[in-house]
Amino acid sequence: MNTERIVMGNLMGNSSGKDLELGQILDPVTKAYENTLWVGMRLSAEKGITNLVALKQALRVVVARANPAEQIELIRNFRKVAEQAISCLVPLTGAEESDEGLAKLQAFQKAYEEKFGWPFLIFSEGPRHRGLSFLKFLGALEARIQNPMPIERQESLLHLHRIAEYRLSLHFERAPDWGYKIWDCCEALSQHSEEPNSLTVTFLSATHQAVSAQLKQMFLDAGFDEVGIDAIGNVVGRYHGAKEAQSPYLLTGSHYDTVRNGGAFDGRVGIVLPMEFVRKLSSERQRLPFGIELVAFSEEEGVRFPATFLGSSALVGDFQSDWLSLVDTNGVSLQSALSKGGLAACLRDIQTLRRDPKNYLGFVEVHIEQGPVLYKCGLPLGVVTAINGSRRYKLKLVGQASHAGTTPMNDRRDVACAAAEIILFVEKAAGQGSSTVATVGVLQVSNGSINTVPGQCELSLDVRAPEDDDRDFLVEAIFAEISAICKRRQVSFESREVLKIAAAPCDLKLRELWAGAIQDLGLKVFELPSGAGHDAMKMHQTMPQAMLFVRGENNGVSHNPLESTDSDDLQLAFEAFERFCLRLGCQ
Repeated sequence: MNTERIVMGNLMGNSSGKDLELGQILDPVTKAYENTLWVGMRLSAEKGITNLVALKQALRVVVARANPAEQIELIRNFRKVAEQAISCLVPLTGAEESDEGLAKLQAFQKAYEEKFGWPFLIFSEGPRHRGLSFLKFLGALEARIQNPMPIERQESLLHLHRIAEYRLSLHFERAPDWGYKIWDCCEALSQHSEEPNSLTVTFLSATHQAVSAQLKQMFLDAGFDEVGIDAIGNVVGRYHGAKEAQSPYLLTGSHYDTVRNGGAFDGRVGIVLPMEFVRKLSSERQRLPFGIELVAFSEEEGVRFPATFLGSSALVGDFQSDWLSLVDTNGVSLQSALSKGGLAACLRDIQTLRRDPKNYLGFVEVHIEQGPVLYKCGLPLGVVTAINGSRRYKLKLVGQASHAGTTPMNDRRDVACAAAEIILFVEKAAGQGSSTVATVGVLQVSNGSINTVPGQCELSLDVRAPEDDDRDFLVEAIFAEISAICKRRQVSFESREVLKIAAAPCDLKLRELWAGAIQDLGLKVFELPSGAGHDAMKMHQTMPQAMLFVRGENNGVSHNPLESTDSDDLQLAFEAFERFCLRLGCQ
């Protein structure tokens, strides 16, 4: 009898709800962690290990609780893995394989170990489990060698866990097949770009229309009953419920436009993942008690025209008539771009897209987190509590430009020093809240020179919070301090609010369904707010909404070519979406 297969059955199909016995999993765990015995032995203190997913999370907890010396010893135990990683890189051709490139790599590796005292460790299989290229390996090494030691120790442990988890998946024969399909679809869509060597897809460009055409074909191939492109460029697919016209719909989706030089997964995961779920339903000839309406929103980022959420605004009846007169940097109006693209001829065409909330159970969106919280916590999924409301301002400080050599320090009206005080206060004040954030992202000194006391500058202010009262309280505190700083420094200031968006709390019942789905998988339920804006916050205006976050790789970076997520995490998100729908159907 094959005892390993018995263990696999327990891990994959343990319906009893009982914890697995340590003897069942100690040997594969020990091997996965390079024969480090204490990792497996300390699992006995962990509860709720009923399947492979729960096992992987428990192992992260065990290692996180170890002291730094034990963690460093564990990293060093992976030396052979680190040394073999280079030989596994794909592809190694052309200029990448030059003597100069290899010499640079070896020099960085040596410098890395001299700095940290352990070998450079990276999950060389990569997020799609097809291996890393030489350039990505070298780029990661160059970036990580700049980290402080505590941060790099944690980064090394995160890659160590990826290696061990991949080994456990192979041992128990669990491949993330749906995760691979989702990853591959996002990669396929990213081949369309307005700029070479980067990903840029702006609203109604030729590239944008190529993406919408490909999405339409993908929806058809997946088995949707109805597929079309609407008057604002949204790609819409409908998969009917068991009672067809009598069945309500669950609305889901995200956006397919990008920022300039963006990533392949922002927005698009929330399109492709539900599409693949419909593919599964269709292939198995299954119908849910409700239908699924998937919308690939045509515009969310506000890159080409000075307006955001054009696609989702149309669905909630909030598309502003004056938006049609907006022009891009080439002087092309939004109305002209729509007409040229064969879409809306007039505002009335867009107004007909408004959805009647009575026909929907709500709106849900799956999205990469676009931040580091899940990555640092070692968790693949998170339930969003609210999408932060935000207020943005442009500020202008006016003092007195004067000679840097002849103006005494106590006679200066230095706006740069005033701005510095303001920026530090913004950081401190926002940090006192549990979930408030505030940023000064723009700071420009007008006519600045090395020998002149700055007399005028402009800066931005962005304040966000999951609750509008907390956001507004912080705004008031910041402006009170700005007034005090400027008065003391004899500097005047002007402010102009350029954006005010209300927070969008996620529906409690839908959140509970997400939480239940995550628990079904054997994962800890982790809740967090969304600091970024999403189409869900527009849909919030007319129907209940909720979001699921998927962990991002590379410390959760987004709006960046390094944006990525792991196939295993996409698999778990897919399974959570499936369980969410099953739970919703039982209500």
